[in-house]
Amino acid sequence: MRDEVILAFDFGTQRIGVAVGATMLRNARPLTTISAAANAPRFEAIGKLIAEWQPAQLVVGLPLSLDGSEHEMTARCRRFAQQLHGRFKLPVAFADERLSSAEAEARLRADGRDVRRDKAAIDAEAAAVILQSYFDRIDHADPAPSH
Repeated sequence: MRDEVILAFDFGTQRIGVAVGATMLRNARPLTTISAAANAPRFEAIGKLIAEWQPAQLVVGLPLSLDGSEHEMTARCRRFAQQLHGRFKLPVAFADERLSSAEAEARLRADGRDVRRDKAAIDAEAAAVILQSYFDRIDHADPAPSH
């Protein structure tokens, strides 16, 4: 098995948290947060990250209601994933992101960070939670991408 880089995204309308991890170590870490509401600067920043990290795959957090049902942000995230796949020609998988922001806040508080003032750190940490949940899932299932 080759060690490959995966980038994960916690999509939001104002910010996109980004995390990175490798398939061999199966360990995700926060990378950055893209703070832009318009698509052009978002995809420009994502393109730079892809050029730098050369990922084999992308993962997008899929927001679902606690009961598992989809809602408006779910559709937006699916569209974002399709745009990633179309622009960068990389496989894109989804990972359940329920409660990822709450877990991210808890991790940052445990590190002594002020989560009320550092929303960007929450988004990047949430992306790491999403990527870690993806790694945990593929350890127990078929890792086939969804795109």
